[in-house]
Parts: sequence; C-alpha cells; structure tokens
Amino acid sequence: MSGATQAAGEPRARPQVLVLRALGLGDLLTVVPCLRALRRSMPDSDIVLAAPGRLSAAVKATGLVDRLLPAGAPGRAVPSGLGWAGPAPEVAVDLHGNGPPSHLLLQRLRPGRLLAFRHTGTPDIAGPEWHADEHERDRWCRLLRWYGIEADPADLRIPRPACPSPAPGAVVVHPGADSGARRWPAERFAAVARALDRAGHRVVVTAGAGEERLGRRVAAEAGLSPEAVLGGADDVPFPQLCALVADARCVVVGDTGLAHLATALGTPSVVLFGPVAPRLWGPPPDPWHRVLWRPRAGEDPFRPGDAHGPLPDARLLRITVHEVLEAVEAVLSRDPYAAPARG
Repeated sequence: MSGATQAAGEPRARPQVLVLRALGLGDLLTVVPCLRALRRSMPDSDIVLAAPGRLSAAVKATGLVDRLLPAGAPGRAVPSGLGWAGPAPEVAVDLHGNGPPSHLLLQRLRPGRLLAFRHTGTPDIAGPEWHADEHERDRWCRLLRWYGIEADPADLRIPRPACPSPAPGAVVVHPGADSGARRWPAERFAAVARALDRAGHRVVVTAGAGEERLGRRVAAEAGLSPEAVLGGADDVPFPQLCALVADARCVVVGDTGLAHLATALGTPSVVLFGPVAPRLWGPPPDPWHRVLWRPRAGEDPFRPGDAHGPLPDARLLRITVHEVLEAVEAVLSRDPYAAPARG
C-alpha cells in the first residue's frame, strides 16, 4: 500500500479506496451504482466512504462500504478536512464535486491515484469534462468509465431490509424537504392524504428531524390520527424507514432523499419537482415512477429556480392536488403482477 511500512511476518493490509461523498441521503443513493462498480472492480480492497455520520445506517444498508469516515460541512460545501489515519489510500475517488476544493482535499492525503473530473484549478488531474446538464447518476458513472471502471447508472437497487414494516401496504406521504423551495404546501399534502384515506388506502405521514409540527399538521388536516405520523422529533430510524418504504404501495414526495430511497427499493413513487429539473435528479423513466414538473417556455430547462430558497418554487406551486391524485391512482391501478421486482 502507498506509504505503508510492512514488517516481516505481519499480515498484509488490504488496499484502501477512499470515496468522498459528504452530502445527504439522496446524494448517497444516487452513487450506489458507482459504489457497486468500485466494489466489483477492486474486490480485494476496502471501500471507505467519507460521508456524514448520520448516514451510517443508510451506508450500511447499501452493503457496499467497509467503513464510514465521518465527514461533512454546512449545505453542500466541501469538508475542511478528513480524519484519515494510517497509510495513504491506494485510490481516492471524488464523487462530491467538480473541484478544485474537493480535489485539493483528497490530494492532501497523497493517494496512489485520484479519480476526479478535470478542472483548470487542478491541472494535474487529467479527468473527463464536467457537464452541468447531466443527470447525477449518469455523471458519476461516466467519471468511473473514463478511468476504465464499468459503471451502470441503472444498477441502483439496495437490498430489502430484514426488519418488518411498521405499516405494510401503506401509501407514504412525505411533506418535508431540506429547503422551502422544494416543499409543496402542507395544505396540499393534507388534501392528498385526506382523499387517499377516504378512498380506503392506509396513509402514513413521515417527518424528518425537526419536522414534527409539519407532519402533525398534515395528518390533522387530513383527518388522520396522530399515530399515522412517523418521525418528527427525530428522523425515523433508517432500518424502520427503509422497511416502511420497501413495503409501501406508493410514496408521494418532493425532490428529497425519500424519493431516492423509493427508487433504490423499487417502490412506486410520485415525485414533485420544482426548482431543479427531473432530468438532473429524477427517478428512472419507467411507469412505476411518476414525475410532476411544470416549467414554462423560456425558463432555464435545468435549474429554473433556487434549490435552497426559503419559499416554495413557482414550478412546484403549479402542481395541483388533482394532478397528484391522478398520478397516484395511475401508479396504484397498474397490474400488481407487473410490479417492479424489489431486491
């Protein structure tokens, strides 16, 4: 291993592959194809993922990472440092950004190889060009392919959890989002939940940490009991959340991590997009995932709004309750024997 000193008779340490992706749940799940490709191409190496510690259960659930190196920064910034100890990694992979801050962070560890996109600020990296209009899954798989590692953006499933669902067969409604720009109004989520409940569906409202008030408001306005809300004071424990989504009939959600979890588990979904186009972050184009997206002529076709703004994006507000209910019905009415295989 690069930089290692080997004493006679000591067992040889496995090579270390360090992957930087210090972002959120959705970001983690979009690079599952890349993690799988790295695991397949370097089976005798340990995959170490630099990502926030709060994602430890989700990282474990992928079954593709040997060790989590806790790392993070506010928003989508690059961490100021990595708590890497021991010999330099054999390979470092920048799945965080297009540099130069993320490049320089990894270069400080002196890896044997650094796989990253080309950038004028780090001219010693001869990687591929960055394309701003590329889907997130396609982008990172293209990076690995440039370096000779086959990666399939459709290879994004994670295993089903072993624990039982707290609400098998429910329609999961998730009204929260990290920013107001991606948060469809609570009263509209409540109207959807109320209509689904009256149509005879079991409805569960999920809420992330700090979203208890939002979740309870949606449930109350929908006429659901407080027990229909999972999470809020804290995140729903990931194994429980994973089981809930895996056994759900459908997930109704904005452009958040839970939408990516539904995709990763093969669960039908209706996903509402606003400031960022589904061409960049949406689920695969198949009939089990319905995307609602209402841009207008003349708007930026990829990022017409501020993804981190405090107020609901204009394109999100153009989506009506009726449209969401129609999309849910279209997903639920499909032949159950033709449902996607869930791994």
